[in-house]
Amino acid sequence: MSQIKAIKGNIIFTQNFGEYEIIENGYVVLVNKIIKGVYEVLPEELKNASVIDYGDKLIIPGFVDLHLHGPQFPNLGLGLDKELMPWLETYTFPEEEKYWDTTYAKDVYTSLVRELWKNGTTRSCIFATVHLDSTKLLMDILNHSGLGAYVGKVNMDRNCPEFLREDSVKSIEDTENFINEYGDKYERVKPIITPRFVPTCTTKLLRGLGDLAEKYKIPVQSHLSENKDEIEFVKSLHPEYKNYASIYKDAGLLGNQPTIMAHCVLLEDEEIEMLRQNKVFVAHSPNSNSNLASGIAPIRKFINEGIPIGLASDISGGHSLSMCNVMVDSAQASNIKWLESGKKEAPLNTAELFYLATKGSGSFFGKVGSFEKGYEFDALVIDDSSLKSFKKLSIQERLQKFIYTGNPKNIIKRYVAGKIIDEPYR
Repeated sequence: MSQIKAIKGNIIFTQNFGEYEIIENGYVVLVNKIIKGVYEVLPEELKNASVIDYGDKLIIPGFVDLHLHGPQFPNLGLGLDKELMPWLETYTFPEEEKYWDTTYAKDVYTSLVRELWKNGTTRSCIFATVHLDSTKLLMDILNHSGLGAYVGKVNMDRNCPEFLREDSVKSIEDTENFINEYGDKYERVKPIITPRFVPTCTTKLLRGLGDLAEKYKIPVQSHLSENKDEIEFVKSLHPEYKNYASIYKDAGLLGNQPTIMAHCVLLEDEEIEMLRQNKVFVAHSPNSNSNLASGIAPIRKFINEGIPIGLASDISGGHSLSMCNVMVDSAQASNIKWLESGKKEAPLNTAELFYLATKGSGSFFGKVGSFEKGYEFDALVIDDSSLKSFKKLSIQERLQKFIYTGNPKNIIKRYVAGKIIDEPYR
């Protein structure tokens, strides 16, 4: 039997890029988990809906983190005086080796999921490790929490420590087993093909993963052109390819199925065109790009080219799971990019960044990240009364103040697919 609910409060979301939709003291009506509409006044035919009234509080879509590394959670704030490649060797690979131990993995992953919940991240795309058992455990933990996610078993068969290096055939077999066991196991936690990046994956492995993506119609996530040293390393490994993106394309890993490429800081124009043609999502990770001295991605250029963009914490290259923090860092990075471009590449404003953190990232999951009709109701209820202002603020000003100065304590309710999600693993 259908259940009709009306969520009442100050509603703000972005149906179109950079354009707020604001309904003060309005209603979001949902039938089960799906939004029926947003109304200033309840229509007569909906007068009998069960109303949950949040008064003067803000109601916004849940945040979506398009790229993060779950096993790196213990490393938050560590090694960020290094560039990408030495950081991987010194901090990341030794930490990821520990996930052969599912007891350790459970401790970390339950803490990670609780932190995602706390920060209002209702859905995320997560790299696990090469370890199959702990990757499956992460899927189970996420499903139990009520949050939505794509989770990838990482694949690596070269240029990494022996304790993480996989046999190419075994890596593909483990990934296929993972897909078969977990592809349809959960409604909102799904597997995703996850080669770490070209430096640690042979073409044999990449092509095998591309075959799996095609066979099972599974999405793909990886990294692309994050750092100058990484790009030069890829050129030395593959002089037969004209650019980095072509290696993924040749393997069937660039848009044949829905695809996320993280970073994309230093792309050639031809690669940008490849992303556009193949509708590849760019996961913009400004915290990590700054921390590891990678550069500032040309996000305005990508937007102008019609490339889909989402925002990402990219922990632990990034130092925070807060998508508010990511929005602020994105704004600051784009301001600098604007100055460096001679004020040609317009900086990203708050409405645009809010879109990228909600509907922009959420569209990778389908109809997620907005309060439009037919979307799943993922939402946060924000009590900003503690964020003192000595004048009356508009709804959009209140949202901006929360993004820049708020904290998780301001988030008093979290919904995923129409259901209130309580704090997991307390």
